[in-house]
Amino acid sequence: MILKERMTDQGLFVSLCDSEIMGKTFKEGEISLTVTESFYRGEEAKEETIKKSLKNASIANIMGVESVRIAIETGIISEDHVLKIGEVQHAQFVRL
Repeated sequence: MILKERMTDQGLFVSLCDSEIMGKTFKEGEISLTVTESFYRGEEAKEETIKKSLKNASIANIMGVESVRIAIETGIISEDHVLKIGEVQHAQFVRL
């Protein structure tokens, strides 16, 4: 999985995606999402690092089955708030 962290005025912003979906576009009806390198390209990371990052995040954007699974296991999102766009899962959260 690829993890990208950046600090914003609102806190830590985390982008996370499954490695194999980088550069791909997924469509569902009128919705289209592209997993762009400019947004998601970070470092390959292990589950332990990803979980720590997600727990510290104020904002997160998560794409891919494995990435979403980890976010659910970490407790930052619930399964019923996961979107499916084409064959990929997508989730976002903002901590206020």
